[in-house]
Amino acid sequence: MKLDQVLKNIQVIQQIGHTDIELTGINSDSRRIESGHLFVAVRGTQTDGHSYIPTAVEKGAAAILCEELPAQLSENVTYIQVKDTEDAIGKAATAFYGDPTSKLELVGVTGTNGKTTIATLLYNTFRYFGYKVGLLSTVCNYIDDEAVPATHTTPDPISLNELLGRMADAGCKYVFMEVSSHAIAQKRISGLRFAGGIFTNLTRDHLDYHKTVENYLKAKKKFFDDLPKDAFALTNADDKNGMVMLQNTKAKTYNYSLRSLCDFKGRILEAHFEGMLLNFNDKELAVQFIGKFNASNLLAVFGAACLLGKKEEDVLVALSTLHPVAGRFDSLRSPNGYTAIVDYAHTPDALVNVLDSIQEILEGKGKIITVVGAGGNRDKGKRPIMAQESVKRSDRVIITSDNPRNEEPQDIINDMLAGLNTDERRNVITIIDRKEAIRTACMLAQPGDVVLVAGKGHENYQEIKGVKHHFDDKEILREFFGN
Repeated sequence: MKLDQVLKNIQVIQQIGHTDIELTGINSDSRRIESGHLFVAVRGTQTDGHSYIPTAVEKGAAAILCEELPAQLSENVTYIQVKDTEDAIGKAATAFYGDPTSKLELVGVTGTNGKTTIATLLYNTFRYFGYKVGLLSTVCNYIDDEAVPATHTTPDPISLNELLGRMADAGCKYVFMEVSSHAIAQKRISGLRFAGGIFTNLTRDHLDYHKTVENYLKAKKKFFDDLPKDAFALTNADDKNGMVMLQNTKAKTYNYSLRSLCDFKGRILEAHFEGMLLNFNDKELAVQFIGKFNASNLLAVFGAACLLGKKEEDVLVALSTLHPVAGRFDSLRSPNGYTAIVDYAHTPDALVNVLDSIQEILEGKGKIITVVGAGGNRDKGKRPIMAQESVKRSDRVIITSDNPRNEEPQDIINDMLAGLNTDERRNVITIIDRKEAIRTACMLAQPGDVVLVAGKGHENYQEIKGVKHHFDDKEILREFFGN
């Protein structure tokens, strides 16, 4: 594709050289530049891409897109100066890969919790209807039935547009995508056209990056502010920030709720560890999911599918066939008569949701033993809160390692313990070794009890001192159960 076509939606401040040149690729990583590529110099949180312009030129870049022109210009290289390369890279990638979202119905899901579940269930629902569908999620990306490993909740703009282009070429009609706050703030979705957006909820998370809850909220809201007028914006009216998301959107607005009259209204009729009986818009359905938070997630899926043109009755039938997403309230039955649940809950609110759901089903007839930790090099402020919520809603808590990354596991545990008073600490055990912590929880459990292993969910590794070691909570539990 010609450079001038790639630049068609980008406001150029200054151009040096010709734009009537053929590009062979586009990249923001100088290590991946090949002959004929466009190199985009982005100012990242760790390094400034402008420092790598000479390397990109040396490796054969045909053109440079930057905010600041280098002191030395090379012959036969075109330089394009723009105000914001973080914004421009998405638009350039969209153009280079043939504007894939003009050929797809792209729906984005944003919020603190529930993104993976809602996006994945929408993907499975529309595949049930017989469509070719794409999925961009934390767990795995899919081009219809082809799995593409995921490295981030939302990929970088170039990888994102390349994947969307492959989805369009494969004949996908719909794509469902998790949209993280980082991706919105870093303009990774710039240039994409969304057919709809879904808001799940907003609680404390990622403050290591956003610094304040207000900044975190603004990042989520910007996604809805930027939706086009022919898109839909579906929000969770049960969340205090739900209606905030719709304040400035041009999209058509809708809401869903388990508590009040809404466009999509739901309630739980029955709940047990095998599933729930629900009522959505005055129609009953049985599902293989557990917990109020999952009822809310399913209601969002129901609403979005209806807004994409499906009949309510057909959507309800599809929902009744779905299975829980890996690592989300994933239950295993012990031969000794207790239940173990693996869940990705790694925020205070997610822990509250899971533990409240377990309490509702147990109705005081069994104890809850919670294994929980907190990730290293992330928001430290949530650590004592996670410990508080775990102790408040459990009979016994074992605080252990999650992904300590480059921090000392004991320091993270100490941060969590700081949120507890002397009485609360009496029901807490600290075990750094996560496998040993899970083993201890299983040894403490009696028939009818529930062991919650929280924090890692679908992840099959533990990151320690920058190295990822294989570790799977479900595998450990199965090993203890002897199956």
